[in-house]
Amino acid sequence: MLSRQSLIDDLESAIANNEIGRRAESLRRVTDLFVSGATHYTDEQIALFDDVMSRLASEIETSARSTFGQRLMTVPNAPPGIIRTLALDDAIEVAGPILSQSEQLDDATLVEGARTKGQDHLLAIAGRKTLAEAVTDVLVERGNQQVAQSTAANPGARFSEFGYSTLVKRSENDAELALRVWARPEIPRQHLLKLFGDASEAVRAQLEGADNRKADLIRDMVARASEQVQAQSRECSAEYILARAHVRSLHEAGNLDEQALRDMANMGKFDETTIALSMMCKLPIGVIERAVAREWSEQILVLAKSIGLSWDTTKAILLLQAGTKGSSTHEINQCFERFGKLQPQTAKKVIEFYRLRERAATAAHSN
Repeated sequence: MLSRQSLIDDLESAIANNEIGRRAESLRRVTDLFVSGATHYTDEQIALFDDVMSRLASEIETSARSTFGQRLMTVPNAPPGIIRTLALDDAIEVAGPILSQSEQLDDATLVEGARTKGQDHLLAIAGRKTLAEAVTDVLVERGNQQVAQSTAANPGARFSEFGYSTLVKRSENDAELALRVWARPEIPRQHLLKLFGDASEAVRAQLEGADNRKADLIRDMVARASEQVQAQSRECSAEYILARAHVRSLHEAGNLDEQALRDMANMGKFDETTIALSMMCKLPIGVIERAVAREWSEQILVLAKSIGLSWDTTKAILLLQAGTKGSSTHEINQCFERFGKLQPQTAKKVIEFYRLRERAATAAHSN
């Protein structure tokens, strides 16, 4: 075991010499010593190595730092200070291996790197074995197309509501990204519905542009496909089946009222909220899901006004619709003004039109 004093002496000798090669060689020897006994060092000894390595690494050229980083990237208990320094190095040949493989990096360092470094750094982070929500939030918002696609394809990545919402939004004009998001088995249903709906609109617009004479046929095909996907996603979702049973039990007991609906929305329960709204409005669940998942605030206002919901409940549904990205005060105020001006009778007429349209569509599809 190299003593603390001998390490310090070696450090001082290396820094005192102006030859970069000498410093790089000293760092190599110190690294060899650390790697050979890494599993046996105490926290105090690792801290000593951290100090020595950090001082030496700051004095060597990029290629030497890169070689040094590659030596440490797979060492489980590598000194955390120097690992962080290497991960945040501006040179991707230094930072890349650490960002993509080192288990010593914490989420705070990964988030900092994702927020402040270039796209190559973000791509390296996207390839890690696991990614926390805080990290993927930054990657999908700030990353370029390649970074977003790589992050979405990473089976070890976890996404927040904000992350999913951002991926779905970016998928509108990126077919490859849409496919990768679609393939994720854990994607919440509301985001899956919005993803399919937006992609369907893009396909429809493209086909309509090619042949306007087929526009009505295309609309019908897209509508049927969308409804089928919605129905399949519901019936294959254990969460949805439990939510439906819960809401039905409330309804049968006479407890499905505005307060229950508002509580569901405030708790962010998409399935329970849409099922309850469907029952209270006497509209098919597909209509309600599309209105909430697709962020059609005007339709939410009409639905709420038609059954006499208060503004507080309506606002809770709008905030559920917006997800964790939230809505600006200006947007909420605009909705409040429209909600106040909307007459109940007008809203009821619109809802009746929805019902008639759905009955007609059901009858046409059954023939």
